[in-house]
Amino acid sequence: MRAFLFDLNGTMIDDMDFHTDAWHEVLNNDLGANLSREEVKKQMYGKNHELLVRVFGDEKFTEEEKDKISFEKEKRYQSRFKPHLKLIDGLSEFLEKAHSRGIKMAIGSAAITSNVDFVLDGLNIREYFPVVISADNVSVSKPDPETFLKGAEQLGMKPEDCIVFEDNPNGVEAARRAGMKCVVLTTMHEEYEFEGLDNILVFVEDYTDPFFEQFLNK
Repeated sequence: MRAFLFDLNGTMIDDMDFHTDAWHEVLNNDLGANLSREEVKKQMYGKNHELLVRVFGDEKFTEEEKDKISFEKEKRYQSRFKPHLKLIDGLSEFLEKAHSRGIKMAIGSAAITSNVDFVLDGLNIREYFPVVISADNVSVSKPDPETFLKGAEQLGMKPEDCIVFEDNPNGVEAARRAGMKCVVLTTMHEEYEFEGLDNILVFVEDYTDPFFEQFLNK
């Protein structure tokens, strides 16, 4: 255990309801998709452009239009979540302990760079993460392993020496394909939704779980 790779949304901050609300509003009120909130949640993985293609097809919007829609969605998300911006319980202490033990850490997220910056700078935790892999740094989103393989490479670590922290089955599958074990936060998905994924070390609600008391001492 020499490096940690953290997903961001739902793993470090509990903000997925705010993303869901913003997408639900944009997709339905602005774009007329007529999707239920649960249907929106099922589409919320990968890059924003990929989500728009899944919902509307490949020919509906130009790349410029996708950029504009994505920007509007993120603007609404950030403005509404900002008053609630904080790390998931116990994570601040966990990051400090990991950092003091010399464990290298990186972000591996499908979020766009501006959303990653919004969190790292808003919470003043950038010092822990010399490597950030965002949606803007990969050609294929999770469950493809590119995000985590790039993170490991830029940290100078072998995949088998990395542990991933995730909240989404697609992210856990990406870690599995990268050859990495995973700690799963149950902020957005229930345990049964990860059935068949054999690289999971533990399911936790937050970083105050007793699992973490011994985890860093292994």
